[in-house]
Amino acid sequence: MSEELLTFFKALADSNRLKIVGLLAEKPYSVEELAELLQLKPSTVSHHLTRLSEAGLVQSRSESYYNVYRLDQSVLQEKARTMFTPSELSNVVAEVDADAYDKKVIRDYSRRDGSLKTLPSQRKKLEAVLRYVVQAFDVGKRYSERQVNEILAGYHSDTATLRRELVGFGLMQREGGGGEYWRPSVIARRA
Repeated sequence: MSEELLTFFKALADSNRLKIVGLLAEKPYSVEELAELLQLKPSTVSHHLTRLSEAGLVQSRSESYYNVYRLDQSVLQEKARTMFTPSELSNVVAEVDADAYDKKVIRDYSRRDGSLKTLPSQRKKLEAVLRYVVQAFDVGKRYSERQVNEILAGYHSDTATLRRELVGFGLMQREGGGGEYWRPSVIARRA
């Protein structure tokens, strides 16, 4: 499906092709009519129509000496309906490493032993570091504040900041007043 999506976007990735689509949405035209309307050579318009045809957006029929082109509205609507679903768009990026940014931040801020050189001041980088640190906690297991501090001390001496930020970013939860901490099973990512 990603190849189809790429062909579709390439077909529309030209201002003249978009103009042709707009004109054909109103009514059918011949190459010569489109060339005159757009102030282009007929051969250029034919090239654009070929690209639009390859994407399934344009169809032609013979009328006397001319080929008349029309926009296939149903194909356009079908492509919009099927190609832009969240699952199809996710397939396009399936081979992208979604954790690449986090990995880079961790490389920049950690030592060979896994401890942190410093805590990032930028929120996005801090969140990446916190996602790394929270891996030391089992999901759903309850920890005392003392246990949390012992684990966090292996990463950085400022355990209070790490604890507060883990809770603040929703990566850990806690009961009020120095109660237990735990890593939730579902974490809502912040924008």
